[in-house]
Amino acid sequence: MKAKWIRQFAAALLVAVATAVCAQSALGKEDPKARLAKAEAMFQERCKKAGEFIHRTAENVEGVFLMKQRPDHINFGDQYRMDDPYGNDSGGETYIKTFFTGYYRNSSPPPPKGYRYVEALDEKGGQRYRYTGSMKAVRRMDVTAKGVQMALERDPNFDLNIYAYVLDKVPAPGKPPRYGVTYDDISTREERDYWIAGSSLKVIDLQTNEVMAERIGYMMDRGQGNTGGGRSPWLLAARNACPAFRSAPGIPPIQADQTRRFVVRVLQPTPEQ
Repeated sequence: MKAKWIRQFAAALLVAVATAVCAQSALGKEDPKARLAKAEAMFQERCKKAGEFIHRTAENVEGVFLMKQRPDHINFGDQYRMDDPYGNDSGGETYIKTFFTGYYRNSSPPPPKGYRYVEALDEKGGQRYRYTGSMKAVRRMDVTAKGVQMALERDPNFDLNIYAYVLDKVPAPGKPPRYGVTYDDISTREERDYWIAGSSLKVIDLQTNEVMAERIGYMMDRGQGNTGGGRSPWLLAARNACPAFRSAPGIPPIQADQTRRFVVRVLQPTPEQ
């Protein structure tokens, strides 16, 4: 009986693989113009349901719970990796840092709004940690460098420290923050066949499980995966996105910091004292 089940499973698996290979072969033989036209039609249809949907906001929020963290790597052109290329933000610890006002302290114009603390799970151990941050001296300048020597000649008290925004991480006390932030890749296989990536970014009231706000976004690579000349399909797809990303003449679309920018509109941070 067990051998029969194994044979049936193997046969079904072979059929599925053969079907996928045939589908990929058919896609590869498509006329490029017809393929792009189909991709653009699919993309425009997806854009009809894209946008920012804010149902409720909250004021004086001190901290948020990042239910998922962003990976350290950037997906430049892996067609079927479901890691939310549209929502591509800063990765690793930098993603956490973007939620703090202090991280932008030296920016101009004045720094954007941020929170007093952020909590997140350690993906390996499952431990919940609370993060705070501050500017700290991380190393010192080379006193033998010509520019540094000149600075010391002008001012013997010249600060030789080099500063960076550093996170402090401790096991989180008590319950998680009331409000959570999470994201999902909502692409289908067919959408990825045509280099379309879909994204959902949600702000959730964890006490009531209410979705307070959601941003649904799509983007499409008009080059349909072409990597000639060092081309990065998913990075270039950001130029063809709905909602569109921030940009300026001569500057590529900016995906970094997109999460915080949406979240602070929903969860308005406590004013700095």
